[in-house]
Amino acid sequence: MSRPSVWAPKVAALVKTGNQGAALAQIKVAPSVRDVQQLRDLLLKEKLLGKHPNIDQATSDQILALSAPRLHRSP
Repeated sequence: MSRPSVWAPKVAALVKTGNQGAALAQIKVAPSVRDVQQLRDLLLKEKLLGKHPNIDQATSDQILALSAPRLHRSP
């Protein structure tokens, strides 16, 4: 059994406190699509996505990037 991820609430706390630079950096290295979607859900509940359009755009872009199939790179 896996433990629930605590990544989304931590990044949401960064957005709430106004540390958008740190939040954007964390979004860029998000562990999974599920985590970014949880973050978007948390921010939507608290109506923070409307106040922070750059966070909204970064989460949308990261979901697309993590959802896209990876290109194979030869060693």
